[in-house]
Amino acid sequence: MARGRSRSRIVGLISALAIVAACGGGRQERPLEEFSAEEIYQRAEFELENRRKGEEAARLFGEVERLYPYSEYAKRALIMQAFAYHKDRDYENSRAAAQRYIDFYPADEDAAYAQYLLALSYYDQIDEIGRDQGLTFQALQSLRTVIERYPDSEYARSSILKFDLAFDHLAAKEMEIGRYYLKRGHYTAAINRFRVVVEQFQTTTHTAEALHRLVESYLSLGLEQEAQTAAAILGHNFQSSEFYEDSYALLTGRGLEPRVRGTGWLAAIYRQTVRGEWL
Repeated sequence: MARGRSRSRIVGLISALAIVAACGGGRQERPLEEFSAEEIYQRAEFELENRRKGEEAARLFGEVERLYPYSEYAKRALIMQAFAYHKDRDYENSRAAAQRYIDFYPADEDAAYAQYLLALSYYDQIDEIGRDQGLTFQALQSLRTVIERYPDSEYARSSILKFDLAFDHLAAKEMEIGRYYLKRGHYTAAINRFRVVVEQFQTTTHTAEALHRLVESYLSLGLEQEAQTAAAILGHNFQSSEFYEDSYALLTGRGLEPRVRGTGWLAAIYRQTVRGEWL
């Protein structure tokens, strides 16, 4: 069996090379229409695997679909076209091809991979905190679709990990803006950003710092009760962190201590997350 597969692979490679030679220029160049779906598909694979030409491979996979739209190779070529475009970092076309695959073959076994490629077309562009956060939201939505629609697929676990990283990315953006406002003395604007992190991104790595920055901001405004409450939440959840040490030092330096005071939004957070009082 292994020897048969190897022979078939060699025959396919020879066929692909023959097509490359025939279509690479010369007196006897044959039109692509004269080749079979399998031959064009094999040439596209050759371009992708050996020449590293994602754009040309994607074009050839598209030709399979155009010339032989009802063949089994057309279906395989469409998902491979999405992959080739993604490999070439042509994310928009990769996304379009993946979406077409999902629309045409929603029950196919490769539909999960198509949805994963669609999500990656957004996720792989999230490389800097300063980038447009719309991409991050779209990545989260697409990754969630993989997780919920294909929970048993091999792509679900990777999607969960990437979802957490993208979620953390959004929190990082809020922190970046909040710190910007804080350094410039725009305390109310800074508080609004840190509040978003505490309320909406509690599971990220930025929550401890957000609480500490709230302590700083509230103390700068003379709002001692809110500062004490933020420090109390910080101490309960992140007592060993350097952020709690800094907040504790800020409070004790003013004769204060971390404890829940007042009835504001932070007090509500404390009742819900620490004491479990949701009503």
